[in-house]
Amino acid sequence: MQKTTDDDFAAALQRASDAATPAAELTRLAESTDNAILGALALNDATPQDVLNKLAALGNKELDVALGKRGMTRLHPTAIISPRARLGRNVVVGPYTIIHDNVVIGDGTVIESHCVIGHATPATAGEPLLIGESSLIRSHSVFYEGWTFGARLVTGHRVTVREHTRAGSHFQIGTLGDIQGHCRIGDHVRFHSNVHIGQHSEIGSYVWIFPYVVLTNDPHPPSDTMMAVVIEDFAAIATMSIILPGVRVKKGALVGAHSSVAHDVEEDTVVAGSPAKFICETSKLKLKDGSGASAYPWRRHFHRGYPEEVVAAWLKEFS
Repeated sequence: MQKTTDDDFAAALQRASDAATPAAELTRLAESTDNAILGALALNDATPQDVLNKLAALGNKELDVALGKRGMTRLHPTAIISPRARLGRNVVVGPYTIIHDNVVIGDGTVIESHCVIGHATPATAGEPLLIGESSLIRSHSVFYEGWTFGARLVTGHRVTVREHTRAGSHFQIGTLGDIQGHCRIGDHVRFHSNVHIGQHSEIGSYVWIFPYVVLTNDPHPPSDTMMAVVIEDFAAIATMSIILPGVRVKKGALVGAHSSVAHDVEEDTVVAGSPAKFICETSKLKLKDGSGASAYPWRRHFHRGYPEEVVAAWLKEFS
């Protein structure tokens, strides 16, 4: 790279900042090693997009701040992005990620390395993949066409999400999560790692699904019969449980760890075991913090990561 000397620094900085500077000169100035000049280029509305992409690829935190201020989409030079894809402002796409044609990505979204976004098959039927604003998709994840996500989706690594599903805002999918498609998922749903969601599952809002849980759909495999599992609002499914086809886990229920659930679970009750059986009302479970307070409904005391207005409504509910 060409080193800008002390004598011409001020002039170079002025040219890098000036919207009237020719594009060829701005491109030449991008060879500078001086962060002030590069930062001025990053903020200059006249700087060509290929120069901005080059600045973004440097991995310089100061430049990233400058580029972020102008709402620039930052694309790693090794990423492959269809010209038909629609990317919002201030989107970041990492190394070796592929973004296909039929994709719309909201403002402020970060997609890390080695992801495949908008994979198409005959089953996707040409429906777009819509990713809401301020989302984070971590490395090695694969998303098919035909999905709609609300704002602030967050994934772990190596997530697979198939077609024809709708999910609300603030959806979290843990590492190695596998969603087989044709599902409906509400707001503020949290999946931990290694969760498998069978086709046609219906999941309400504020649901917790913990590691290694499986929601099934075939009552006599292998067959073409599909019976959806339904998980209602505020339910929690503990680690390594299996919910069998056609089961409804009702509002606020808790399925204990290592359970095999073949029958509906009533509202605000606990079931556990294989086969799962009724244990007690959820209100009978106490917090193990010495307070003696009921652990359920969990929204009475657990508020981390939820919006202030939602927490305020919960506090009012239990006041």
